[in-house]
Amino acid sequence: MQAKVSSIQRLSILLLVSSLLTLSHQTKAQVKFEVGRDLLIANYDCKTDVDDLHSVAAFATLLKMPQFKKLKYHAVAGTYGTQEGLYVPPNDLFQLAFDKNWSDAHANFRQAVYKVRDLALKTLKKKGHVWFAEGGQSDFSASVVEHIQKEITDFEILARIHVVQHSDWNEEVTTPENLKYVKNNIQYHKIPDGNAVGNGTPGFRSEEAVNWQSSVNDEELIEIWNLAIELGSQYNGKEGRYNNEAVAKGGLDFSDTCEIMFILGYSDLKDASAFFEKFGTAP
Repeated sequence: MQAKVSSIQRLSILLLVSSLLTLSHQTKAQVKFEVGRDLLIANYDCKTDVDDLHSVAAFATLLKMPQFKKLKYHAVAGTYGTQEGLYVPPNDLFQLAFDKNWSDAHANFRQAVYKVRDLALKTLKKKGHVWFAEGGQSDFSASVVEHIQKEITDFEILARIHVVQHSDWNEEVTTPENLKYVKNNIQYHKIPDGNAVGNGTPGFRSEEAVNWQSSVNDEELIEIWNLAIELGSQYNGKEGRYNNEAVAKGGLDFSDTCEIMFILGYSDLKDASAFFEKFGTAP
């Protein structure tokens, strides 16, 4: 009798593992972001590259589009990992771009984690998916997921949490145990680097000037873009910060928007000019 029970138990375990692997595969390959149901967490490390500033302006541009009117999102500043260098103060820009819908992990890491955890739990309990657009490293996301797991242990629910990250460097300066944690516990999507064109991910870094002004006529967005560019010039390469050559040459770098493009289904866009052609607000 004992042997028979053990066989049944082994079979049950095999079936469970098989179903979980199938669910994991389907979640990665087939699930698409659903506006109005799913939650998008836009993380920005803001250390020490100023590309996050331009990326914030690009995300604010998306939020103006009619198709994203009901988009559930929260932005987080200061989600950096182990990299050295000074922080790029983004608070004025975040306030202008997102009003109250953002958190400052640089000033209060724990408070930001709890805020995102609560938003994520609310979405997960309503059968939605949570997507982290990783504009940098995964230390903050790992902490949020760890706190979620204290409330939820159901694999099928945890399989509805996604982290999308680009750039080998972002992985390299994530605390190793935190990177391992998100890869092993939720759906981790590594996409091609958004700094380059033609690799399957939009290349949103341009060393040449981008004529965004001809595509953007919304007054709020103009103010956001002008502030992002102004702050980028103010902090780029200063006091030992990373010198972004594209920004130094008068171009734009919103490469940390490529994760959002992946999540929302626009990975086929080519470059910065294509972004403004697609999402410009000019009539």
